Amino acid sequence: MMKRKAISILMCTAMAATLFTGCGNTKDEGTSGTKANSGEKSKVDLVMWGAEEDQSMLQEMIDSFEKEYAQYADINVTLGVESESTAKDTVLTDAEAAADVYAFASDQLPDLVKAGALQSIDEMDEVLQKYADKSVDDVKKANMEGSVEAATSDGTLYAFPMTADNGYFLYYDSSVLSEEDVASWDSLLTAADAAGKKVAMTLASGWYDASFFYSAGFTTEQNDDGSTKIDWNKSADYTGVEVAQAMLNIASQPAFMAVADGDASNQIASGQLCAAVSGTWDATVAQQAFGDGYAATKLPTFKIANDEIQQKSVAGYKLVGVNSHSENAGWAALLADWITNEDAQKIRFEEREIGPSNLAVSESKEVADNVAISALAAQNEFGVNQSAGQNFWDPAKTFGEIIAKGQLKADDTAGIQKALDTLVDGASAPAE
Repeated sequence: MMKRKAISILMCTAMAATLFTGCGNTKDEGTSGTKANSGEKSKVDLVMWGAEEDQSMLQEMIDSFEKEYAQYADINVTLGVESESTAKDTVLTDAEAAADVYAFASDQLPDLVKAGALQSIDEMDEVLQKYADKSVDDVKKANMEGSVEAATSDGTLYAFPMTADNGYFLYYDSSVLSEEDVASWDSLLTAADAAGKKVAMTLASGWYDASFFYSAGFTTEQNDDGSTKIDWNKSADYTGVEVAQAMLNIASQPAFMAVADGDASNQIASGQLCAAVSGTWDATVAQQAFGDGYAATKLPTFKIANDEIQQKSVAGYKLVGVNSHSENAGWAALLADWITNEDAQKIRFEEREIGPSNLAVSESKEVADNVAISALAAQNEFGVNQSAGQNFWDPAKTFGEIIAKGQLKADDTAGIQKALDTLVDGASAPAE
């Protein structure tokens, strides 16, 4: 069971009642904590959403939360099923009817903030200090910088970081490849070819192919109209054409295998690979396929315009937010904190091997001994929080398909520039 420092707080003050109601809501302060002037505990009802596969684990966390705060209120938390990947769409259908507390993927934060569906966590600082014996700054300091950045918009924290495992890195068979081999794409593909094996990566995806452009200093940013501010057809540290040429040089190697999004696990299981770019979700199949050679590490370096640079990646996080329409926003914030704190993240790792954003847990020996999660932690140093509008994904996928299928040649600079212009034009279109 998760533990928290004991605190002695009277919940019957008017200030407590005000803090525990949602922004803009006015309601009987008796439903916010202990009933004023009576000593009688009020009933607090909350709804929380979480992933289907996490229901049993979350229910245990809820039970411990209700028990921990039972001295202050009669708390009843109802748990519902909602995937982090679809939370935004469900919440924005009717934010007022959505759960008080819900988990979501970090790339959904801009739309949720824009729609006013998230309570500012910064405004919950007094609640956290009084009833959880911590400040918002303590929450920020306890988690990876990237996860806090992903939970922040315009300088305001809007969610509690929960995981840092939604990213990709390199699995490899150490009986075929050495640590030196996997350090760069050139040496990796050369060694794989010599062994008669393949190296797999998805290119037809804006989540994966963006890694090459981010490595070169290019960016994406979602605009208020849903379009994407994207500069890939211009010059950053290198030109967009040079980045595309680097991708073509990798994709054209005989040992490289471009795989469809979501198909990496099947290709790993086939036995024809000695390495693959994927995430923690493929840890089991990679371990089975590579056996005693099972290993993982950060992404290789690759060559742009004769310079060897580290390949970056999209760093994805899972966050837990408080609905701005909650009638018990303070209680909801305490619940969100409870299911994302150090103890909760340790439980997630122990029960589900979910990568923690909490620094203390991520630096533990148990995490270090986990091949996939420790590789992801190493890659997170080079992770980028991706921000893109809905019209980014299809053009980026199409561009990646062109690279993967070899429909362009590295010396066709005009053709590459045209493809980049088409990508940028499509991504820059406002969302309908």
